[in-house]
Amino acid sequence: MRLLLDTHIFLWWVKEDKRLPKISLDKIREADEVYVSSASIWEIAIKMRLGKISGNIDALIQEIYNSHFLELPVSSQHAAATLELPDIHRDPFDRMLLAQAISEPLVFLTADPKLKKYSQLVEVINPACK
Repeated sequence: MRLLLDTHIFLWWVKEDKRLPKISLDKIREADEVYVSSASIWEIAIKMRLGKISGNIDALIQEIYNSHFLELPVSSQHAAATLELPDIHRDPFDRMLLAQAISEPLVFLTADPKLKKYSQLVEVINPACK
């Protein structure tokens, strides 16, 4: 299985956050490939600038490689694919990640149930489930 992690899933992974259920941890560990989008790093950088997230951006980038994940750059094909997405969710970062998942194709791991409406490639985890 090839996975694309939503930004919050990547952050939960890095922080070993209890909201990331064991079943999801196992899925990430057992995946053939796990991707983190450059759009997620951009989103984190913006939230750091706004004071919504604290941390070290360079350490987060390094964690992609330390975790043996792959960085998924944003391509013009990904950007253009956002045009085809219905207006279910307006967050531009979520829309880019969805466009990447659909274009590649990759299973998109998220905790946001609204995103499931976009594609069968979206897998919603339940943070309450241990």
